[in-house]
Amino acid sequence: MGNTVGIVGGGAAGMMAAITAARNGERVTLLERNDRLGKKILSTGNGKCNLGNERLEAEAYYTGRPDMLEDFLGRFGTEDTISFFQSIGLLIKSRNGYLYPASEQAAAVLDVLRYEVKAAGVDVVTDFKAESVERGRRSKLLQVYGKEGVYSFDRVILACGGKAAPKTGSDGSGYRLAEQLGHSMVPVVPALVQLRCREEYLKSVSGVRADAQISVWFQGKRAAQERGELQLTEYGISGIPVFQLSRRVNYILAGAKKHAEVEVNIDFLPDYTEEDFRMQCTGRRLLQGHRTVEEFFTGMLHKKLMLLFIKLAGLKSAEAVSGADERKLARVYELCRCWKLHVIGSNSYDNAQVCAGGVPLDEVTESLESRLVPGVYFAGEILDVDGRCGGYNLQWAWCSGFIAGKHHGGSGVMQSRAPRGKGQVV
Repeated sequence: MGNTVGIVGGGAAGMMAAITAARNGERVTLLERNDRLGKKILSTGNGKCNLGNERLEAEAYYTGRPDMLEDFLGRFGTEDTISFFQSIGLLIKSRNGYLYPASEQAAAVLDVLRYEVKAAGVDVVTDFKAESVERGRRSKLLQVYGKEGVYSFDRVILACGGKAAPKTGSDGSGYRLAEQLGHSMVPVVPALVQLRCREEYLKSVSGVRADAQISVWFQGKRAAQERGELQLTEYGISGIPVFQLSRRVNYILAGAKKHAEVEVNIDFLPDYTEEDFRMQCTGRRLLQGHRTVEEFFTGMLHKKLMLLFIKLAGLKSAEAVSGADERKLARVYELCRCWKLHVIGSNSYDNAQVCAGGVPLDEVTESLESRLVPGVYFAGEILDVDGRCGGYNLQWAWCSGFIAGKHHGGSGVMQSRAPRGKGQVV
């Protein structure tokens, strides 16, 4: 028989590591704190599970060592993900490059993984929370301690996630285990999460969605910019472009002085050049100067937004455009192109899809083994790797789980069950 492997965490990365190690002939025990495996997978992709992306590139991720990440992704990329899931019975489809199960049910992804964990002969232990990992005094084995007992292994893979979505079991305990072993930690903040703003009047436009370009500014400098569908909430802003910006905002706020704010500038008409916009506004004035202010601005943006901007500019909806203050009318136009909001923070880890930060890649080898404690490996969100929206974070889970599970060689996931090569999607 092969070595004994203990995997702490039965999420996406943990199950991939377990399947890979078992296929390589190792005796695997999967230790999961919840009463069942893969609880977090069910909530990914709004319940549809965006499990990968055909446009895989290292630039879609954030990490302190992009060179190492690029090597990891080259060893288990999108085609490997497709081939792996097809080999265990999942039909995959592509929607504009985003990969989903054909059924569009996250439960289908979880089911095939659970079935394969069982078929591979992995011993699953649920309701076990690891509290420490230590080297045995009288043996070379690594011991995983918990209130429920002690397990000994030749090697241990920590795949216990980060802090995002703690209700699914990701409570940050993996970070504590890593620090107990002597590892440092890149500061952890929520990522892919909604942002909270100071402006109380946002309640009046809650629920509005609009295409927009959003720029993040701090201390007079633009820090980041994204374009996409913005969603306004009673407390702030949401939507894919906001999620993409949230890690940057949270790191700025984490490193800033107390009560610091980040400014976001929102352009609701990003396809218009300044000249085109000015000409449109001039023509609108010539043709509709006889109307009320509300009538005049109808049709430019969502009605709730226009009414808010009219109010913020100091105008009254019912007053005639012909008699309105020119500077106040100009202010409404300015708000359409550059609406400034002040971000004071983000929603908590409860709402975050992933965390930024974690164990630095500098502290692991090319096989994701700890450089400080031989025999300990890492996989998934516990490492300092987080991706943009679009299936990139699950791709990292599959990739890192495979590499950590494969260990020192062997047949590997792809070779043992399916020919390595280009997978097919429907």
